[in-house]
Amino acid sequence: MRFSVESWAPEYGIGADDDQLDERATPVDASIERALDEWSPIVPPTHGAQPERVLFVDGVRRIDARIWIHDGAAAHAGVCASVAAGVVSCTAGRAEVGEVLVSRGLFVAASAGAAPIETRHARYELVPTADDDPDSVYLAIHGQMTALEARIAADIESEVVVFDGPLRGRNDPRAVGYVKTQHVRYLPEEVAPILGALGDGERTPLFLIGGAAGLQGLSRYSWYLRLPGPRTQPLAGIVRCELAGLGTVADAASRAALLTSILPRFASEPHKEPRAPQNLYPIAGLEHHLRHRLGDPHLLERALRVTAAAAY
Repeated sequence: MRFSVESWAPEYGIGADDDQLDERATPVDASIERALDEWSPIVPPTHGAQPERVLFVDGVRRIDARIWIHDGAAAHAGVCASVAAGVVSCTAGRAEVGEVLVSRGLFVAASAGAAPIETRHARYELVPTADDDPDSVYLAIHGQMTALEARIAADIESEVVVFDGPLRGRNDPRAVGYVKTQHVRYLPEEVAPILGALGDGERTPLFLIGGAAGLQGLSRYSWYLRLPGPRTQPLAGIVRCELAGLGTVADAASRAALLTSILPRFASEPHKEPRAPQNLYPIAGLEHHLRHRLGDPHLLERALRVTAAAAY
């Protein structure tokens, strides 16, 4: 297979934040736990059993090179990307990085007739996409990362598994999606001011995203939570959590109370983490470890160029 490596920087044009993939036109019911005229900040209970172990699962991805697959006079745009996922296990006074999985892929339209690329330092398995559209490629890369995250979480026993980012169809009853940046406005106008009124460790009432509860993979219970930290603006420290839309509202509220009591203790501080307090300490540490495990980007790109030149 003949291919060439694009001269532009690999990261040019890459999608920004995972959370920007959130739905923009999804139905929301904000009255499932409380009527809209009864919305007010909810303080979590200070007592109750706490889980012995909390897992934090995250993934990272990087474009190593943008390439062109040559098919006679035609050329198809593709991407060589590396993804990694891992887990941090937190118990009383201790946090440990557990299993880490790394995968590398050639993401290109199925019509390109491409094959895996083997270089001196890495093999990029073929991952066909629906078309050449950049969004299709980006979603395929993200899909690979999500699949690695799910594999890791499935192998570890824990009552709570926190995924960095939205759940995106995960229906594991242990799972909570943790969304640290807010690009989509879910709340109706009449209750939106409640976000600015939340105190440290307080949450909003639940709201349902994506239709009726119980629709597997289509609905999610969600709430906003304020983490402790400096108040530089009204929404400082606000994160959104979500659960699979399974079970009753009462079950979801009980789960939300537990998680709202757990997550603030992992909030980061500005002198240690620039994305404080939303980038929780276990997630921040895991991200750093995963980016190291992706390997040297310059070495991988150079190996791709050497392989491309040898193919001519």
